[in-house]
Amino acid sequence: MTRNIMLVGVGGQGTILASKLLTAGLMKAGYDVKMSEIHGMSQRGGAVSSQVRYGEKVESPIIEKGTADVITAFEKMEALRALEFLKEGGRMVVNEYEMPSMPIITGDAQYPHNAVDEISKHADVISIDATSAALKLGSAKTANIILLGVTIKAMGLTDIDWEKVIAENVKADFVDINIKALGYGMGAMNV
Repeated sequence: MTRNIMLVGVGGQGTILASKLLTAGLMKAGYDVKMSEIHGMSQRGGAVSSQVRYGEKVESPIIEKGTADVITAFEKMEALRALEFLKEGGRMVVNEYEMPSMPIITGDAQYPHNAVDEISKHADVISIDATSAALKLGSAKTANIILLGVTIKAMGLTDIDWEKVIAENVKADFVDINIKALGYGMGAMNV
């Protein structure tokens, strides 16, 4: 059986790094893994989406609407945008973080502050303030790894040596803090 994980966020949040670490760990565990990335003006705060599919044999890297087992959203509005990709009975991991897009900044649109409540009507939601937790750990840039930890736990992938995956794929100066962030995410929720 093929499992589908979608990670969505805004440029600069580390969505792609989290996807690459997830992919590396799944490959190390012996899964066939396919990953695709979509960068929508990502360096200017645009939407970023990664799709990771794994199983015994995966034919395509593309997750179709209504088939994602888990969607991990690094930002609340991106969670709303991705909701149509979640399968019935799927889980949504949502960072309690708001990063207004340009239409909101210019006043052409309203930010959906009730995003988590709206998503909860359609999905099993795991909500976490990963950005605040990352700041407490010492670096806001580790919010992506906290969210990765929650995702790993939500998917039942805790038997993979994720610390080794981080050590092999992150610059040496950032390994320790990222391992702490991963542990925080994996322990943050009883998922």
